[in-house]
Order: sequence, then structure tokens, then C-alpha cells
Amino acid sequence: MISQIIKCSYQCTDTNHDFIFPKFNGNADAVSIVMVSEAPSIEHANYYYESNEGSFFLTTKTAFEDAGINIQSYNDVTEMGIYLTTAIKCSKIKYLVSSKTIKECALKYLEKEIFRFNNLKVIMCMGDFAIKAVNYIFKNKYNIYPIQQGSTYKIRKEQHSYNNIRFLPSYTQTGDSFNLEQSKRKMIAEDIKLAMDIVTK
Repeated sequence: MISQIIKCSYQCTDTNHDFIFPKFNGNADAVSIVMVSEAPSIEHANYYYESNEGSFFLTTKTAFEDAGINIQSYNDVTEMGIYLTTAIKCSKIKYLVSSKTIKECALKYLEKEIFRFNNLKVIMCMGDFAIKAVNYIFKNKYNIYPIQQGSTYKIRKEQHSYNNIRFLPSYTQTGDSFNLEQSKRKMIAEDIKLAMDIVTK
């Protein structure tokens, strides 16, 4: 857990201002994969690390099962060295939010989350918000966009690396659309397999 979480002063108009942060209790030094999806659910009981019965866990569980990996709890995910979070920390009012909102949240919160993991090998960017957020962070810190621009189905086939970290642009494994788009489910499973292959080499 980040020792001091200060809620932002930026008054975005595209979120519900219902700040929530992952309640992760694992060993930061054991984390090798950070999996960033897009935004919290309006129902906070569905958010990461809140409940093994919440929708975020259930769809993530299905995504891992699609990849041939059985998980039954958040503890299983943690034991594999995976940390789960979102690009923004408040739920959305509508389907999209502004780039300014994503950047504000990325630089204030997500950057601190990512860089507390000293043994990080892979950042999985699950959806457009996550891709933008991670690019903002690395542009701010290193003056580089590690993930090239373009449609996700195209750029996910390319290798994106910087500072011994692999970046995997993918699709979000949370939300209602996950169970509706089978082609994206297949690609998410492929990306999870790739992430696990990278960290086990």
C-alpha cells in the first residue's frame, strides 16, 4: 500500500469522484507483472482485492482460465507475482474519460504504484486507458513513449520494451464487454500466456 494517498485536487467532470485504491497486502519485491485495467466499477465491492466474488475477480479468473491458468482467489494471483490495478481510481460517468483525467490519475497514483516494484518485468496494459496512462508515466519520467500508437490489435503484435520492462498492450479483462467479444477474450488469453512466459524464462 502506498504510505500516503492524497486524493487529487483536479476536479474532473467525467468521473464520480468515488476514489478507490487496491488493497494489496503482498510482497512488493515478489511482483514481476503489473496488470493495469481501465477504471473501477461504480459498485466498489467489485473492485480488485475487495472480494473473490466481485466481478473484477470473476472476469480476471475467466481470462486466466482462457490462458490455461487456474486461479481461485486473489492470493493465487499474488503468489504468481501479479499486481492488479486500474489506470484511473474513480468510476466513470460515461464510457470514456478525457486524456487529462487519465494523465492526472496516472502521474499522481499509478506512477507510484508501478515504481514501488523493484523486480518488475512486464506491464500489461489492459485497454486504451491503461495504454495512455503508462505512456504518460514513462514520458514524464524518461521522456519516452514505450508503447507505439495505433490500434491495439495491430500494436500488440509488436515488441514494446524499455529499461528491461516489456509492455503488453491488450484489452481490458473487466467490465461487461469482456464476455461479449470472444475475439478479444482470445487475445487477452494470448497476452496473459506471453506475460507468464516472459517472467518464467
